[in-house]
Amino acid sequence: MKKNRFILNLAAAAVASSLLAACSKPQVETQTKKPDEIWPHIQSAIATDAQVEAKVQALLAELTLEQKVAQTIQPEIRSITVEDMQRYGFGSYLNGGGAFPNDNKHAAISDWVALAEAMYQASIDDTLDGTTIPTIWGTDAVHGHNNVIGATIFPHNIGLGATHNAELIKQIGAITAREVRATGIDWVFAPTVATVRDDRWGRTYEGYSEDPELVRAYAAAMVMGLQGEPQQDLFSKDKVISTVKHFIGDGGTVGGDDQGDNIASEAELFNIHAQGYVGGLAAGAQTVMASFNSWQGNKAHGSHYLLTEVLKNKMGFDGFVVGDWNGHGQVPGCSNESCAQAMNAGLDMFMVPGPEWKPLLENTIAQVKSGEIPLSRLDDAVARILRVKVRAGLFTAPSPAQRALQVSADVIGAKAHREVAKQAVRESLVLLKNEQALLPLNPKQRILLAGDAADNIGKQSGGWSITWQGTGNSNDDFPGGTSIYDGIAAQVKAAGGEIELNTEGDYSQKPDVAVVVFGEEPYAEGNGDIANLEYQRGNKRDLALLKKLKEQGIPVVSVFISGRPLWVNPELNASDAFVAAWLPGSEGSAVADVLLQDAHGQVQHDFKGKLSFSWPATPEQTTVNRFDADYQPLLPYGYGLSYQSHDKDKIKLSDLSEQSTLTTETAVVDIMLGDIKAPNWAEVVEADSTLRIASSTLSGQYLTVKTADRKVQEDARSLEFNGQGNASFAIRAAFPLDLRSQLAADAKLYLSVARQSAEIADVQLNALCDAECGKAISIREQLLSQPEGQWQTLAIPLRCLQSDNNPMAGAMTLLQLSAGDKASFAVSEVYIDAKVHPATELTCQ
Repeated sequence: MKKNRFILNLAAAAVASSLLAACSKPQVETQTKKPDEIWPHIQSAIATDAQVEAKVQALLAELTLEQKVAQTIQPEIRSITVEDMQRYGFGSYLNGGGAFPNDNKHAAISDWVALAEAMYQASIDDTLDGTTIPTIWGTDAVHGHNNVIGATIFPHNIGLGATHNAELIKQIGAITAREVRATGIDWVFAPTVATVRDDRWGRTYEGYSEDPELVRAYAAAMVMGLQGEPQQDLFSKDKVISTVKHFIGDGGTVGGDDQGDNIASEAELFNIHAQGYVGGLAAGAQTVMASFNSWQGNKAHGSHYLLTEVLKNKMGFDGFVVGDWNGHGQVPGCSNESCAQAMNAGLDMFMVPGPEWKPLLENTIAQVKSGEIPLSRLDDAVARILRVKVRAGLFTAPSPAQRALQVSADVIGAKAHREVAKQAVRESLVLLKNEQALLPLNPKQRILLAGDAADNIGKQSGGWSITWQGTGNSNDDFPGGTSIYDGIAAQVKAAGGEIELNTEGDYSQKPDVAVVVFGEEPYAEGNGDIANLEYQRGNKRDLALLKKLKEQGIPVVSVFISGRPLWVNPELNASDAFVAAWLPGSEGSAVADVLLQDAHGQVQHDFKGKLSFSWPATPEQTTVNRFDADYQPLLPYGYGLSYQSHDKDKIKLSDLSEQSTLTTETAVVDIMLGDIKAPNWAEVVEADSTLRIASSTLSGQYLTVKTADRKVQEDARSLEFNGQGNASFAIRAAFPLDLRSQLAADAKLYLSVARQSAEIADVQLNALCDAECGKAISIREQLLSQPEGQWQTLAIPLRCLQSDNNPMAGAMTLLQLSAGDKASFAVSEVYIDAKVHPATELTCQ
């Protein structure tokens, strides 16, 4: 393969929608090649500038060792204060998903700007740390400025991939940059450029496609939208610094395991998984985020070959490499507090969100002094960070409070921005089935809206929406946004039709047609990993709803909300029309523009979306990808009907086999894996008060709950009972769970715990009960049996929790941990399983 095939034509990448629709087959070469023949030099749109380099060297020469190391540390807003910034002068800081100024989910735009201003002023105040280098705030704006209440939330990348419209992607990048700058922030951790190969991966929706060529072009378009273009608007007042992530191979791990191992050959690593970097670096991306995953058994955060030899030397990247959330701590021989290996490998900035930032800072200083980290390596890292800051104009830009965009609060969620988001929604919808030309619907009919996603902006937005996992949100958390019901109702009422909303599909008068909106609950990485692609295995409640309506002779239009293609053969059979809507974001009303005729019976907007992921033929067909040797999906890459489609264009989606290829063993009931499993929720119960936990921290009168890191980012909850009154931490179910089959299978409740204080009061565990929890088990002895901070897994047979008033036929409280005296411990990985797992088993009391 010729090297120049991958030197991207930037202008073409920004506008070549038609080219993307007809991408040629990538020539995935498998023969042995030397690395120099695999990895080409990428010519960045941002050329080396002598004045910039002189400025960088002058700044570097003025810094002490301690000041240099501080530039490489990126703490999180929940773990540092403005005083810390003034004292240490960190090169950067971030807000994680679900982190807000003052830990207030509903923080105003002025609060975001005020924090940005305070941190900026502290960083340039040299009275304590001796430097005036401005810090930079990074945020995960992955589908719009999604951490901010009122922002425009675009469809997730999987939906954008279905549009096959690179110019639209560029517009979305530009709008995202404007809204980010309006909050005083200069840097976004986007775009994700993973080429997804296994749809079980919980981050599938963050990928544009399984096709590396589409990923390459979209990466270039998004980077140009975010950063601007040389000789035009590069790093102008409404642009930000972008990040292509996660380097490299995160979308190709074995089994779709988040943070797992990618075992691709080096040629495949480039041809399939590196194409987003080819496009993004050519467009001028200034930062690259290292990936949690391994390549052939070696963690990317600690790989000198990948970060230095490949990315920096062979591909010519001269920006800086930032780590992912404590990713350096996963490198063998490292911890969150110390990792010379990662910096020596080529990591330039440590993302260290917790209190470990201080020992990491101190240990890194000591490691440079001892020679474990060469001073030349530190200087290179700091020079790269300074180079990006100089290029982005941070040394000459006004402070955040003085920037033009911040004074115009209507930038956030502006009408013009929402119009582009609506266009993205319309173009991302993929019509899979349309029997008897049921769509478009006449709005003058009597229409029933059913399904739990019909009037649920949080569910249609998915993960990385206000909160990290996208859970705990209501429609009120999306001011200015609209649900799918909102759009259909407005048009039906305007046309003189009748509309009724009922989640369960009940109605006061029989409708002419039912639109059922259903699909996956929100999730993000880790929590979103699944074992197979069968939709709602073991609990086909949405299928039951579709069948109920069909049995009453009501035509059914299914609108499927999902972050990946799933095996939905039964649901397809039960639907007259089926639309893959992906995760459309805050502008759900735009769905009506495609589903409904106008008042004159004409099509408003035709379906334009085409699959950028192949649709599976079986639940186990998890890695079916375009150009595979044995390519037999149910629906191929590029499939999608329009109102103009002829019968010859359609694949028959009636009488599909509903026989699952999976075994019938008892399914696991997940309660808390990473996050609380949606649609369940957590709450603090004290005396007569109940407080639902909607953010990362909740401080009650007697109990404080915080997120904590165990294996991955925020996969545990820290509980601190102050002993001043009785309090409980509870995980509640959204609907009653009948657990009698698990009881018959002798299943156990598993949970992992770690003591966080020397002494601990009696802690009572209740679980799997209705409103009245009559049987409790003490776990104090088990908590005290292990050293502080050491995790252990407990197993409690379900029969031990059963009592006369707790038959487990309608469990609503899935877990309850209570204490009336001082106790501090963490809990993680709560689930029910009939399989036996290594654990300390409690005996029935």
